[in-house]
Amino acid sequence: MSTTEFTVVGGGIAGLVVARRLAMAGRTVRLIEASDQLGGTVASHLVGGLNLDAGAESFATRGNTVADLARELGLGDDIVSPGDEGAWLQPVDGPALPLPATGILGIPATPLDKDTIAVIGLGGAFRAQLDSLIPWFGKRTDVSLGALVRRRMGKAVVEKLVAPVVHGVYSLHPNDLPLERVATLKERLALHGSLAAAVRSMRHAMPAGTAVQGIRGGINRLVTELAADLTTYGVIVEFERRIESAEALADLDGTVIVAAPGILAPVRGRTVTLATLVLDAPELDAEPRGSGVLVAPGCTTVSARALTHATAKWQWLKEQAEGRHVVRLSYNEVPAGDFAEVARRDAEVLLGVSLPAEAVVDFARREWTRPAPLAPAERTDGVVVVGETVGGTGLAGIVTHANAAADRLLALAADGPADDEDAAAGDGPNEAAKEVS
Repeated sequence: MSTTEFTVVGGGIAGLVVARRLAMAGRTVRLIEASDQLGGTVASHLVGGLNLDAGAESFATRGNTVADLARELGLGDDIVSPGDEGAWLQPVDGPALPLPATGILGIPATPLDKDTIAVIGLGGAFRAQLDSLIPWFGKRTDVSLGALVRRRMGKAVVEKLVAPVVHGVYSLHPNDLPLERVATLKERLALHGSLAAAVRSMRHAMPAGTAVQGIRGGINRLVTELAADLTTYGVIVEFERRIESAEALADLDGTVIVAAPGILAPVRGRTVTLATLVLDAPELDAEPRGSGVLVAPGCTTVSARALTHATAKWQWLKEQAEGRHVVRLSYNEVPAGDFAEVARRDAEVLLGVSLPAEAVVDFARREWTRPAPLAPAERTDGVVVVGETVGGTGLAGIVTHANAAADRLLALAADGPADDEDAAAGDGPNEAAKEVS
C-alpha cells in the first residue's frame, strides 16, 4: 500500500480546495505544482506600490460557495460588496452609455425604459417588448442564451446589450452560452412566462450589488489562507515538479487528481491579457464611467474588450490607493505597438477623460489562458479531473466542482477500494457544464 492516499497534480484553486478537503478528513495527501508558487490564475502583483489581484478580482455569489470557503479560511469579516455605481457600455459606434441597471446579463427587465432605448433604439425596444406577448411553452430549453433572447426580444437586444455583457462575464458570445449555465433563468422563465418578468424576478431575489463580491485586500488572499491550511493539515507540497503527460501519472501514489490543464490533452483555449494602470488622474475622482465599461463586439474605437475602474468598484482599494486610481483592461488579442501606451489610450477613450502619459504611475501586463473544456474522450481511467477544464471559468463553478469531487472521493474511500474505478471514470461533477462568475 502506498504511503500517499491521494496525489493532486496542480496547485491552482481547484487543486488547493481538493487537497485541503481530503487532508481535513485525515487522508494523506501530496500536492505537486509545476511552478514555484500556488494559486494559478488567482495571483497577485505589485503595481505602483499596491498589491493587486493579477487574475480574478471578484467572485459570483450564487450558492455562497466561495463566500463559505472564505469564511472557513477566516476571511469572513473581509468579504465585501462592490460599490453601487453601475457599469457602462461602449457600443460599436458612438459614445459610451450607462448600461441599463435593471437587467441580467444585458437582458432588459423593462424594455421600454430610457436607458434601454438609448442603447438599442426605439424600434429595438418595441421589438423587445413583444416578449410579454409571446407564449412560453417550456420547450427547447437546451438552446443557447443568444437563441432564446433573439427569439423573444430580437436581434438588437442580443447584439447591442447581451453580447457585450456576456462577453465581459463569460468571454463568450451568447450564441455559445448554454441556457443551463445562467442560474435560475430557465426556471423563472417557466414560472413567469416572459423573459423580462423572469429577469425582474431574478433582480428582486438578487438586489443590486450582490451579484459579485470580493475580499478586502484582494481575492489572492484565498490562496494564502489555503496554503496555510495545507501546512496545518500536513499536505506534502512539491514545487517545480512538472508532470508532462498522462502516462507519467501512473508513477504517482494513490488516487490521482489532475487539477492542471495540459496533462491529459494539449491545452486549447483563449489567451486573455490584462493591463493594469495605476494613475494619478484627479479627473477620475468623479468616477465618470461608474465601475467600468463593457465593449460591444465589433467596436473598433478601442482594442480592449472591457475596463474595470477598480478604485471606483472597491472601497477598500480606493482607501489603499490614497487618491490614485487603479484601472484594469482586458484584451483578447494584444494590439501591435507599445502595449502600455495602447492601454492608456483605450482607458482615455472608455473613461471619457484626458489621461496624459505623465498620469501613468505604473503599468503591468499579465496573460492567462482560459482552457477549453476537456472532452470525455480525453479523460484517463483511474484519474479524477478538477479545475477549469471541467468545473468552468469562474471561482464559483471551480470551487463548487472541487468540493463535489472531494466529497465523492471521500465517500468512495469510505466504501472501500472496489469502487475506485467508478470514481475515476468521471461521472457526476466531471460532466458539469462550464460555469463562470
